[in-house]
Amino acid sequence: MSLIDNINKAFDHRIRLGIMSILMVNDYADFKILKELLGATDGNLASHTKALEKEEYIKVEKQFIGRKPNTRYSATPLGKAQFKKHINALEKLIGK
Repeated sequence: MSLIDNINKAFDHRIRLGIMSILMVNDYADFKILKELLGATDGNLASHTKALEKEEYIKVEKQFIGRKPNTRYSATPLGKAQFKKHINALEKLIGK
């Protein structure tokens, strides 16, 4: 087994890494908060959240707050496990 076997391609991009980092320490975050924290454009953030949702690493909930639509994201148990594995692999790589 090589050092990079557990490095997950789904987390390669800094925006995805940021999304997962935020969701690991918060129960959820909405689109606006993720956009502000990551300095991402709407389109960029939307494509990266879709990629993580497709892998079933995050869950998406759409709701209305008053009359405004609100999209909220949370990490799934699978997403949390895969992200921890990814971070551990990076730490081993850096530590060697």
